[in-house]
Amino acid sequence: MKKEGEVRISSGCAISGIFCRDGKRISGKAIKESIAVMHNRSNGLGGGFAAYGIYPQYKEHFALHIFYDSQQSREETERFLDKRFDIINLSKIPTRQTPKIADSPLIWRYFITPLPHILQDSQLDENEYTSRAMIRINNSISGAYVVSCGKDMGVFKAVGYPEDVATFYRIEEYEGYSWTAHGRYPTNTPGWWAGSHPFSLLDLTVVHNGEISSYDANRRAVEMYGYSCSLLTDTEVITYILDYLTRKQGLSLMECSEVIAAPFWTTISLKDEEEQRRLAYLRKMFSSFLITGPFSILVGFEGGIMALNDRLKLRSLVAAEKGSTVYFSSEEAAIRAVEDAPDRIWAPRGGEAVIITLDKEAMR
Repeated sequence: MKKEGEVRISSGCAISGIFCRDGKRISGKAIKESIAVMHNRSNGLGGGFAAYGIYPQYKEHFALHIFYDSQQSREETERFLDKRFDIINLSKIPTRQTPKIADSPLIWRYFITPLPHILQDSQLDENEYTSRAMIRINNSISGAYVVSCGKDMGVFKAVGYPEDVATFYRIEEYEGYSWTAHGRYPTNTPGWWAGSHPFSLLDLTVVHNGEISSYDANRRAVEMYGYSCSLLTDTEVITYILDYLTRKQGLSLMECSEVIAAPFWTTISLKDEEEQRRLAYLRKMFSSFLITGPFSILVGFEGGIMALNDRLKLRSLVAAEKGSTVYFSSEEAAIRAVEDAPDRIWAPRGGEAVIITLDKEAMR
């Protein structure tokens, strides 16, 4: 008889998201209740949350969440940061001890900004400068793992069921306008703290239900542009592909969805001539970033959220609206746990992105 955590369910993993278009900041209590409904879709080997708008007092600074295996790796990382950034504030991330979350690393938070003279000498913008520094920490400092490094946002993840991870991080004490959550059921990769979802780089975060059969080709392609997939989970590559396509190639998120979940050639052939040329260009120009395999993902970013299925919709994804709040989840029950009477509920079609952004008034 297999023990808990050893049974593998290919359609496992749970994702959930809540986004307030009016910019209202809500407690993490709601996302915890939503993801907890899907307890049986995960097996205790990973859970996590991404939240936006949680650090308004430091919104102009990069917020680093970092795991350390030892005091030595913390000290080495802080020396690295001190040479390149102005550290505005640093502290342990508050946690609540629970027997369901064990073997935790050292978990620290830093609010930083690049040192002006170093940034100027680098001839990089602050995002590229910071992302390179974070990738270097993950690659060169043993026992240090940057969990998130965006502005006014943060990732909280661990080995455990997501509702227990929420308890551990005291998620209900944070307030944000956007929340995503993940319950992990790893099938081909290890369950460990830094390998839990969400995966993040700068303001991008990704939670994913599914399996990327094209991972090795995608990884080799994106690593040609300075990224490094070191966290032993296929989802990591989605984050770097999206960062490359949006920040370095200038594509919109809708165009990104048409790259990673590109329409079939037969579908493209049915479009009008101009649309055929546009979609064919994206398929040919960025062919190495087509993601194959079953997936549903939620992508968080500053001021918005994107939901996307694979082209054949081999993983479940449900969306709903109530007033100015939008919900996404692997199961309808997880939405109704926090909003029992939505104005609208639907299942997005395979390969068709749903992108929600803050209202103009909320962005002022």
